[in-house]
Amino acid sequence: MRTKKEVYGKDQEEIIDKIINIVFPDENEKKEITLYELDNDKEKQEEIMKLIPDIRKYFAFNNIKAVGEPEKIKRPWLSIIKQLTKIKYKIEKKELRKMKNGKMFRTPNYIFNLI
Repeated sequence: MRTKKEVYGKDQEEIIDKIINIVFPDENEKKEITLYELDNDKEKQEEIMKLIPDIRKYFAFNNIKAVGEPEKIKRPWLSIIKQLTKIKYKIEKKELRKMKNGKMFRTPNYIFNLI
């Protein structure tokens, strides 16, 4: 029996590219984003969640709980981003300090480097 990677390899790459284009719409932009930015961008979250039926079709999603049971995860869209893009991108996480309304807060910063 052939794996989904063998059968749907090209489709998987297309979905990964869709996710990257949703998260980073400007192609020349440096590929890094903070969790704070993702948390506050409902449009990106919805676009990624709309991909779940395609992800179920083209990926073996046993290890991606956000695809199988998204209602049980706090940030299923983040899990999808991290799990699927790691096939083509090395994701580096750094803590970042930002100011908002005169208060300092910390947020993870995700840097995506093409493998």
